[in-house]
Amino acid sequence: MEKTLEQEHSDCIKVVLFGPESTGKTTLSIALAKHFDTDWVAEYAREYLQNKWDLEQKTCEPSDLLPIAIGQMQLENAAAKTNELLFCDTNLLVTKVYSEVYYNGYCDPMIDHYAKKNCYNLHFLCDIDIPWVPDDLRDKPNERQNMFSAFEDALQKQKLPYVILRGSKQERLENAVSHINELIIPKI
Repeated sequence: MEKTLEQEHSDCIKVVLFGPESTGKTTLSIALAKHFDTDWVAEYAREYLQNKWDLEQKTCEPSDLLPIAIGQMQLENAAAKTNELLFCDTNLLVTKVYSEVYYNGYCDPMIDHYAKKNCYNLHFLCDIDIPWVPDDLRDKPNERQNMFSAFEDALQKQKLPYVILRGSKQERLENAVSHINELIIPKI
């Protein structure tokens, strides 16, 4: 099972949209993929947990995290095979952060290992300066600053390259495009 959390080798440039719930990650992933005429990897947890909610009216439990991580890596590895540039709406480090916040510092050791091992070219940390939008899965409207800090701390502890994206959808998109151009121009 361990191999299922590992990134498969790829020359694909991978950019992660990172941060707390309701900060525009999916919207920006879609817009960036469209701008650069490439693919984006959806957040597997969203579909998995929405289905669980719809069927059982239950939220995420620790036993859900490993299947979510495996599903996420399957989607990412498949997309990385056919793209030179890929936008990931999440990654295992996001799963690790949520696990630690929700489960008193606990993270499955395999998720923890691969969250630290898997590599990305850049993380865009999406700020909380846009309105929180409720849905069946979101539950921390009053803890946005604490969640943002947890995500930024995770990036800093791993010494990962990141850029904070703030402002309107258009401002975020323009800022992100500028940083991505810096990544891809040397490869051309």
